[in-house]
Amino acid sequence: MLLQRAFKVVDVLMVEDNPGDVRLTREALRRNGNDLRLHHAEDGISAMQFLRRDAPYDAAPRPDLILLDLNLPLMGGRDVLAAIKSDAALRSIPVIVLSTSQSDDDVAHAYDLQANCFITKPADLHEFNQVIRNIERFWLQTVCLTGRGGAT
Repeated sequence: MLLQRAFKVVDVLMVEDNPGDVRLTREALRRNGNDLRLHHAEDGISAMQFLRRDAPYDAAPRPDLILLDLNLPLMGGRDVLAAIKSDAALRSIPVIVLSTSQSDDDVAHAYDLQANCFITKPADLHEFNQVIRNIERFWLQTVCLTGRGGAT
């Protein structure tokens, strides 16, 4: 068993407006059998309310990891990323940009805003599932998340 999982379930916030991508991610995570809770915000404003525990998210857990789409309604992913990384209480949460964009400008801008990584969502279902497995393997089994032990 991984040390980080011995302490508590891992909370992941997915900020995504496409219900199909949320469903596919949830299914892939469930299939992989990891001890985690996937929370969902469908736009940037809801994501920031969740992260700041504003109503209606007063009891929201602090996520251990954020999966962030760039193209969101109300408040775009770039603005969400900038807000997270400029907030001392939130900046240590790893943010994975998970976007359909393949634009070099989007990738560069995300890293300028201190994204922890940028992954282009594959259109192929098998490849999408593999990306989710790779995210889990690296971010939940290899690296040490804040306040947790490392992998054994």
